[in-house]
Amino acid sequence: MAVLVGKRAPSFKTTAIVNGEFEADFSLDRYLGKKHVLFYFYPADFAFVCPTEILAFQEHLPEFEARNVAVVACSTDTRYAHMAWLQTPREKGGIEGVTYPLVADASKTIAANYDVLGGRYDYNEAGEMVFVGSPVAYRGLFLIDKDGIVRHQVVNDGHLGRNVDEALRMVDALQHYETSGEACPVNWRPGKEAITNTKEGLAKFFGARHS
Repeated sequence: MAVLVGKRAPSFKTTAIVNGEFEADFSLDRYLGKKHVLFYFYPADFAFVCPTEILAFQEHLPEFEARNVAVVACSTDTRYAHMAWLQTPREKGGIEGVTYPLVADASKTIAANYDVLGGRYDYNEAGEMVFVGSPVAYRGLFLIDKDGIVRHQVVNDGHLGRNVDEALRMVDALQHYETSGEACPVNWRPGKEAITNTKEGLAKFFGARHS
């Protein structure tokens, strides 16, 4: 699994569904210099864990927008599958009402470039090339800064849903560091003590915790 932290997020241009409409040539480049981006992958439309995450991000969308963060999702489904799922009511397993972009990666190149595509090519006993596993995306999440640099990533197996509150916490931590230069220690949240990257700063932090 590639570590993209500290590197430029792989660029792409493809079709996405935005506010219920097809949008050709969608790219994360539109956010450069303007917004942080939380870009996440999910395995498949019409699945079971996936709608719980997609709808949770939608419910928390105002909190991301208040932090000037764009939320963008992606799977290896087609744009038509995305549209059909968006038009399916929630009580029937759909994601009706989701407004943030859903990127269609039917070619699987975006998932491959972010190194979250499951499965691999191999050869069978007859020397024939075969695909082993399932060629869908793992639950990869990437926090990208305004310069297009990945600052945080986490990748889960398809059966393990993510924590939206933790994603917000990481946004807050990154933005705190960017504005103050202070590092964010374990379990840090806004309003909690941060650390100046010096011996004195660390001593002050531990002193405050045990005073």
